[in-house]
Amino acid sequence: MSHKESPSPLAYLLPNFFTAASIFTGFYAVSLALHHDFTAAAWFVFLALVFDGLDGRVARLTNTASHFGVEFDSLADIVAFGVAPALLMYLYVGEGYGRIGIVVSALFIIFGAVRLARFNVMTSRIEPSVFIGLPIPTAAIMISLSVLLLERYPQVHEWKGMLLPLGVVLAVLMVSNIRYPSFKKINFKTFYLLRFLVAAIGVAMGVFLYPIEGMALLGAGYLLYGPLRALFYLARRLMAHRG
Repeated sequence: MSHKESPSPLAYLLPNFFTAASIFTGFYAVSLALHHDFTAAAWFVFLALVFDGLDGRVARLTNTASHFGVEFDSLADIVAFGVAPALLMYLYVGEGYGRIGIVVSALFIIFGAVRLARFNVMTSRIEPSVFIGLPIPTAAIMISLSVLLLERYPQVHEWKGMLLPLGVVLAVLMVSNIRYPSFKKINFKTFYLLRFLVAAIGVAMGVFLYPIEGMALLGAGYLLYGPLRALFYLARRLMAHRG
């Protein structure tokens, strides 16, 4: 009877290497923001997201998932998607608003840490197809996209201050009970695959033509999906009670 060969100890280093790369790119985004290179800092937050996505997938492909890896990934997330975007937001606009800017930026990090801690505690008890609360990488990307849009269109620079209310909204959504799809365990048997493929290609072409605007629209759609879905089910329950 053959036994499944266990992964080499060196194989466990590979997913943790990607996690370390996520921390490094998050820190480098911080250093770029400190030098007021805000566009580059925002893109490095995106790069941290790429590494964050790779570490888990590599761990599953190589069968090297571990409790250490999970904890390491969580700590990496608070650096790359908590500290980096919060400091980017503070230096880009919050610094000009004194203590308000400090509070909003700190709130983003604190609620992001609460979001990660709650996810680690509850991850085995919730349905795998949804996230409870806005994922912290999504919140970080929304901050980065906002900076990229403001830098791309200087004519709307007078709206920079709106980044702080957005930071508050993102922070609150992270610790809310609003559900968001995770896309990690999609059952493609339930989709019309051809239609899904056509739609995915159309979206990809749009993002290729207008990268920042396309990703901003996708991010905004995902961000609004949770509250709109919650309002829909709330309205339906209220109508059911009245009926």
